[in-house]
Amino acid sequence: MKGFVGAPMQGTVVSVKVTAGQEVRAGAALVVLEAMKMEHVVRAEYDGIVEEVLVEASWTVKRDAPLVRVRAAEVAAAAREEGASIDLDAVRADLAAVRARHETGLDAGRPEAVRRRHEQGRRTARENIADLCDDGTFTEYGALAIAAQRRRRPVEELIERTPADGLVCGVGEIGGRPAAVMSYDYTVLAGTQGYLNHRKTDRMLELAAERRLPLVLFAEGGGGRPGDTDTTTVSGLDVTSFWAMGRLSGEVPLVGIASGRCFAGNAALLGCCDVIIATPDANIGMGGPAMIEGGGLGTFRPEEIGPIGVQSANGVVDIVASDEAEAVAAARRYLSYFSGPREDWTAPDQRLLRHLIPENRKTPYDVARVVETLADTDSVLELRGGFAPGIRTALVRVGGVPMGLLANDPTHLGGAIDRDGADKAARFLQLCDAHDLPVVSLCDTPGFMVGPEAETTATVRHFSRLFVTGANLTVPLITVVLRKAYGLGAQAMAGGSFKAPVATISWPTGEIGGMGLEGAVRLGFRKELEAAEDPDALFDEMVAVAYEHSKALNAASAFELDDVIDPAETRRWILASFKDRPPRQGRRRFIDTW
Repeated sequence: MKGFVGAPMQGTVVSVKVTAGQEVRAGAALVVLEAMKMEHVVRAEYDGIVEEVLVEASWTVKRDAPLVRVRAAEVAAAAREEGASIDLDAVRADLAAVRARHETGLDAGRPEAVRRRHEQGRRTARENIADLCDDGTFTEYGALAIAAQRRRRPVEELIERTPADGLVCGVGEIGGRPAAVMSYDYTVLAGTQGYLNHRKTDRMLELAAERRLPLVLFAEGGGGRPGDTDTTTVSGLDVTSFWAMGRLSGEVPLVGIASGRCFAGNAALLGCCDVIIATPDANIGMGGPAMIEGGGLGTFRPEEIGPIGVQSANGVVDIVASDEAEAVAAARRYLSYFSGPREDWTAPDQRLLRHLIPENRKTPYDVARVVETLADTDSVLELRGGFAPGIRTALVRVGGVPMGLLANDPTHLGGAIDRDGADKAARFLQLCDAHDLPVVSLCDTPGFMVGPEAETTATVRHFSRLFVTGANLTVPLITVVLRKAYGLGAQAMAGGSFKAPVATISWPTGEIGGMGLEGAVRLGFRKELEAAEDPDALFDEMVAVAYEHSKALNAASAFELDDVIDPAETRRWILASFKDRPPRQGRRRFIDTW
């Protein structure tokens, strides 16, 4: 109908916005209809004058029914829709309520809890996350969650006392790379794991898996929370958090940080991580005081359970940091090795390597100096330094390229590989393999530690882990013989065979043999030594002959080594061996927690 504005749908007239004779501009509101519980604004299609209003509020109209008759005409510039201007700084009541709720859970909204935390010399969960993530990049998930205890406590109290249900989590950037971050909040119900807390955990683990995000976990607190009432849970054993955390192993880098008390469920999640960083005041245990006492095992203070001195020496903790700030810095540094090569690097003068191995083959030396000199400056991050000192394991960079490095330490058992050393090396190889880091192996070992006492530690199984792990590596390995390379232990340092690495090379100080020289002489020439007038002199003479035979130059002449090199050329060999490597085939399914 010409000049009439019709109803776009059947509905009820809520209000009429114009009167007869009023000038309107195109887009001006004429009538408001309600249909399907929603309001719909009918607007003018052109400038004009309202000649007739045909409906009233509360009328029901059919589709296309005429509502208003408008005659097209030029209108004055002042004919504008009321309220067209918007105050961008105005805050509506609904937004104000949301802001207030968020602010309640932030540190600024919890001054008493923050004060107590600071008095203990500790940082809050949010302070640690702010330090970990690049500025302004952290997006929090589940900030408005509260403990599932509405049946026993007022909602207002839960909002005030249980913000985020004790788990601050979300996605942020660390060194420019997205990462998932979870921090248990000890100021909320002692960091226990509640119903919604587990749901938030599962949400973050799912996101980490789907988006292939590294995960950093701040684990402080206990295990399951028995006080949650708003559930149908009987045992809670059907929660999927621990399963989901285990599934991430080998998929993405997992970093755990422990400071303070970390027991039960928190410790279980922590133990799934690739690397655990802890502060000196950390206590880590699969059961806290209540669980231990409940099991009839005695009464203990939290400080007596899993102190850092124990957990570092036994291999649970990879890096001991002086405080939370240093722990966060170590986490950021650890993750940097999985972000690709760096262009800005420097390296020590490689000629120094020529002078770090003593001329006397029996004199010990500091292998850490070899590692620090070989790697890019300030690029060495040692892992599990307090455990199994006979094997050194570290993440390093050479020419900006990140890689793993393991080395025998001749100051411990002469470099012999004992049970713990074998476990440490095997697990480190798994870590590098899972995250696609090539490996440099610095070999100086007389072999595996043997004897009746050693066999009580199940060495047959533990030592063989190195052969199984080495044989299944999908990343390239280069072995550099620094000095001694004897027996099965030397083969294990080379992935199982001197032909397994992409290159097996030696420094001039290298000596190669099926077993240690002294042992080989005593075993192979027992009769001659027993018959000699001066067995000691004959023994020394035979060892000298054996040493000449075992020299790396002699082994290379039989092509048991790919080359004997100037130590200053080691970096060139490493980079050449790892350059332009083909795409990896497959991957490890998980990293052994031990």
